[in-house]
Amino acid sequence: MDFFYARSKTISSAALLLAGAALTSRVLGLVRDRILAGKFGAGDELDIYFAAFRVPDFLYNIVIAGAISSAFIPVFISIYAKNKKEAWRTANNFLNISIATLFAVGVLLVLLAPFLIRFVAPGFDEPKMATTVAMTRIMFLSPLFLGLSAILGAILNSFRRFFIYALAPVFYNLGIIFGAVVLVDSMGVYGLALGVVIGSFLHFIIQVPSTFFSGFTWQRIFDFGDKHFQKIFFLMVPRALGLVMFQINLWVITAIASVLPSGSISIFNLANHLQFLPIGIIGYSFATAAMPTFAKSVSREKDKLFCVQFTKTVRMVLFFVVPMSVLMFVLRAHIVRLIFGSGEFSWDDTRLTAAVLGIFCFGIFAHSLIPLLSKAFYAMQNTKTPVFINSAGFLINIALSMFFVFALFKNSSVVLFVSDFLDMEGIENIALLGLPLAFSVAGVINLAILFLALKKNMGGFGGVSIYLTSAKILGASLGAGLAAYGILFLVEPLFYTDTALGLLFQAGIAATIGALAYILIMAIFRSQELASIHFIDNF
Repeated sequence: MDFFYARSKTISSAALLLAGAALTSRVLGLVRDRILAGKFGAGDELDIYFAAFRVPDFLYNIVIAGAISSAFIPVFISIYAKNKKEAWRTANNFLNISIATLFAVGVLLVLLAPFLIRFVAPGFDEPKMATTVAMTRIMFLSPLFLGLSAILGAILNSFRRFFIYALAPVFYNLGIIFGAVVLVDSMGVYGLALGVVIGSFLHFIIQVPSTFFSGFTWQRIFDFGDKHFQKIFFLMVPRALGLVMFQINLWVITAIASVLPSGSISIFNLANHLQFLPIGIIGYSFATAAMPTFAKSVSREKDKLFCVQFTKTVRMVLFFVVPMSVLMFVLRAHIVRLIFGSGEFSWDDTRLTAAVLGIFCFGIFAHSLIPLLSKAFYAMQNTKTPVFINSAGFLINIALSMFFVFALFKNSSVVLFVSDFLDMEGIENIALLGLPLAFSVAGVINLAILFLALKKNMGGFGGVSIYLTSAKILGASLGAGLAAYGILFLVEPLFYTDTALGLLFQAGIAATIGALAYILIMAIFRSQELASIHFIDNF
């Protein structure tokens, strides 16, 4: 039982724990997506399901997620170091006000759902629009449970108790899978919406015992005038505005995809889920694990220690995520076919999804580091700078999405080049590739501006070591990609690639050889990151 409530001692050990749980959750997420793709294919039902997510997700992210990631944790840690009783009072006050706010805003958005969905998916006809509205209204229960869960998770993060927090997304995906496997047969597509609600409830309830074990007891406090709540609120506002831009960004992408051929929303989201594997497992795990440590160093005014911690964490993220991106690009068709290639998901759906995933791969490193850099600013209780920069990144993404989809990918020369490069001959919906391309380019620009701003704010943070390490990692990753690509051709005659087992063996052997090549090259480069992978001993 002590293991469930144990505190992680280092950023790396916490990140390892979070990454393991994230991997489990992502695998379940892929199982979920495979079930959805097999049952519905890349068509109207799945488009409706993904579009219906937008408004409830907007509510959750704006009202709760922004406050917790940017404001609650550093403020709570700061108060707890001085007065534990006051810290728990602040936690209760924030929890109670958040619940009331979520409920009130949720009721309002339920009433406004028909109006809002017309902005989310303007390309839908009336029957699809009506079904999307109904599913959206069912899913409005999920932000309430996820909001409660997020606050409890923030408390656990503050005490560096990551295990139960890390398991919550696993139960969330189990709930959605239950909806897809069990409820869809009797309720149709509405079973998916109810599965989301069940998953969000499980996400919340699993964290309750561990939170009470940490010292939390519920108190009936509802004080808008409390100085600590006001501090959290004013730190939260810039982050919430930034999340408004993020949600608008998602809405615009969904809207653009809705006017493209049927299935475009589904294919974009399925590929996005795949590219989010390394981002979620590595990028978000390290960012979440680092946040309490960064905040603690800042509260003790240990700037040099903060810089050392930040630099090492950036290098570790790149060490893992860059080779994963390269191997994912090389094996993109195998990955998509193995995960989604069943039932109603056609070969053309597979090829287009693989092409979208391939373009996503070029920006994975940037989107893996953006959360870490943002958390570094939040630890310093500076929410304005990252919010302004990330919001600019979203605007760039929207502008590029429109340009790439409606202009660049209408050019015959571009279409011919992309068709040859990504093996898309015969696929008509090439304009969809403009969305992942815009996402990747905007992410790289966003990351570059964040780095410059943080360097100016901190007066430098070992940038030279980051650049040198990045060069080594990139070289080794390209070597790994070439090795994996070569192995694909060598072993192809040995397996029947028109079967799932043959694809699995071919991709598995290529990925293994690629990973070994990466480790060997990094060892030749005398990589400090490779030498430091012993942090499991630090639990």
